[in-house]
Amino acid sequence: MSNLPAPQQGSTGKSPEAFRTISEVADELDLPQHVLRFWETRFSQIRPLKRGGGRRLYRPDHVALLRGIKALLYGDGMTIKGVQKVLREQGVKAVIARGKAEADGTPLVPSLPEDTPARLASLKARLGAAQPAASEGGQQAATPADRIRASIERLESVLERLERR
Repeated sequence: MSNLPAPQQGSTGKSPEAFRTISEVADELDLPQHVLRFWETRFSQIRPLKRGGGRRLYRPDHVALLRGIKALLYGDGMTIKGVQKVLREQGVKAVIARGKAEADGTPLVPSLPEDTPARLASLKARLGAAQPAASEGGQQAATPADRIRASIERLESVLERLERR
C-alpha cells in the first residue's frame, strides 16, 4: 500500500493536470462553447490541441488563461482590444495568474494600509501651501508641487474605486 496522497480531482472527476474538452471548460467557466471558439480567433495565445474531427482539448494553463480573459472582460469591463494589449504588454503569465487567482478566490488587489487616505490628505495639505509659479503670458507653469498634487488626486480617485469593490 502506498503512502502517497491521491491526486486531487476537480469538479469533472479528473486530476487537475488532465486535459479538458471544450464542453468541460465551458461548464467550468460558465460560458457557451461558441464564446470559447470565438476567443480562439481573437487571442492567438489560446491554442488547444485539436484531435480527430476537430475535437479541442485544453491544458490546465489554457483553462487558467481563459478564466483570466473572462475576468478581464466580464469582471473588469475591458474590451477585447484591452485584453489583447494586456497580453502583449504584461504577457500570458500575468493573465494566467489572474485566472488562477480568480479560481482560488485570492484578492486581485493587494490590501492597502489603513492610513493610506490620511497620508494622502496630509501630503495634499502640505502641498497646498506651495503656490504655482506664473509664467510669461499670464498662464501658470506646472511646478513639481502641481504634478505631485495631480498625482495624489488620481491616487485618491483610484482608492475610492477600490473601496467601492
